[in-house]
Amino acid sequence: MTVEADREAVQAQTTGQQSLATSAARNLATTSKSVPQTQETSSRWLLRMLPWVDVRGGTYRVNRRLSYAVGDGRVTFVQTGGRVSVIPAELGELPALRGFADEEVLGELAGRCEQVDFAQGAVLAAAGDSKDRVFLLAHGRVEKVGTGAYGGETVLEVLADGAYFGEQCLTEPEAAWESTFRATTACTVLVLPRSDVENLAERARSLGTHLETVAALPQQRTNSYGESAVDLSAGHVGESRIPHTYVDYEASPREYELSVAQTVLKIHSRVADLYNDPMNQTEQQLRLTLEALRERQEHELVNNPEFGLLSNCDYGQRLQPHDGVPSPDDMDELLSRRRGNKFFLAHPRAIAAFGRECNKRGLTLDPVDVGGHRIPAWRGVPIYPCGKIPVTDARTTSILCMRTGEDDQGVIGLRQSGIPDEIEPSLSVRFMGIDEQALISYLVTAYYSAAILVPDALGVLENVEVGRWR
Repeated sequence: MTVEADREAVQAQTTGQQSLATSAARNLATTSKSVPQTQETSSRWLLRMLPWVDVRGGTYRVNRRLSYAVGDGRVTFVQTGGRVSVIPAELGELPALRGFADEEVLGELAGRCEQVDFAQGAVLAAAGDSKDRVFLLAHGRVEKVGTGAYGGETVLEVLADGAYFGEQCLTEPEAAWESTFRATTACTVLVLPRSDVENLAERARSLGTHLETVAALPQQRTNSYGESAVDLSAGHVGESRIPHTYVDYEASPREYELSVAQTVLKIHSRVADLYNDPMNQTEQQLRLTLEALRERQEHELVNNPEFGLLSNCDYGQRLQPHDGVPSPDDMDELLSRRRGNKFFLAHPRAIAAFGRECNKRGLTLDPVDVGGHRIPAWRGVPIYPCGKIPVTDARTTSILCMRTGEDDQGVIGLRQSGIPDEIEPSLSVRFMGIDEQALISYLVTAYYSAAILVPDALGVLENVEVGRWR
């Protein structure tokens, strides 16, 4: 390192460097060289494969048919050592308590939830028994088991962390368990007895009145998706009376506002003036900044709590693996939940775990050609890698499967083209001036979001184990 480079390094540490130093800039101005490389760049298949819709006014409204499905969320818990408790406001996810806002009563209900640990194979509730308690699953997996067509057992559903069952007992005192619930792993469950709720409702009239109102609500006529039914007549003869109908819409449809990712790129005028041969310093600085911006954009599309795909997938479209690992059976189940599947999106470690399960069964992932790339596929649906999907400390992750496009009522990306100083659709680089330190500033901005047009456009296989090798 030269004396000048040493002096620049010391100055950068003491003053807080804001732009590229001349000693680093020389690396692009001497000898045969490559352009600056970055390890952050990934394939970014999600940005490539999502169909992008141009949004005027920065907001996209998703109009849907009126749906009566409520209370289908998940319950959140707090863990202190070995003790688990439910957040009182989260009890509002139960259909019978939806809209109940008395925090004091909810706090007392949460305090009456008793923690029970079940061993693997234990039966939490048996079909035919009286449904007299609500189960809140804090941790573990539970199978909902029914009776098959010929009397044998069949697994109807797999439940995992945050799920609940038995909530009908709060409004239907004579209800019985239609299915058996059995733990497939060690489980930690909070149990809320119906008798405790009834005792509290006698003292707290706000709770009693709320439960009575919910129980008295008329059953809405819906289709299998929870949407308001359209009355039709078919197969009739003669002068039968034909029903009258109309299609109702949601009164307050969801609106997606474009999100933003921004940074201010600073370049010293000395660097921009003297070290531009043979590589333009401004272009290279901008290229690397845009790479980081696009990486962040894809991360937000996957993980943002407001519009990210993982957070906004409908809970009815979230599946649990039957044995923890991503098996071909689980992937088939994920495929079967929607029509017109366009692609899977999975962490590379999840793809490797699925490949191991296929190897055990003697199956192969036949690749498909996508723009000259050989992409592994299952049932002809490509599986794109995405390192932005998180892998937890417990070495579990998620696999997404989606239908895309406005015409297919799928998942779409949102952007607005034509913004000032645009260099790519919905991405601009705006000159901000030169300050008294001779630093040239550029505001780099990207606007984006994503929308799920109907719930079954996106499905997620959750809690997939990627660290099991046997």
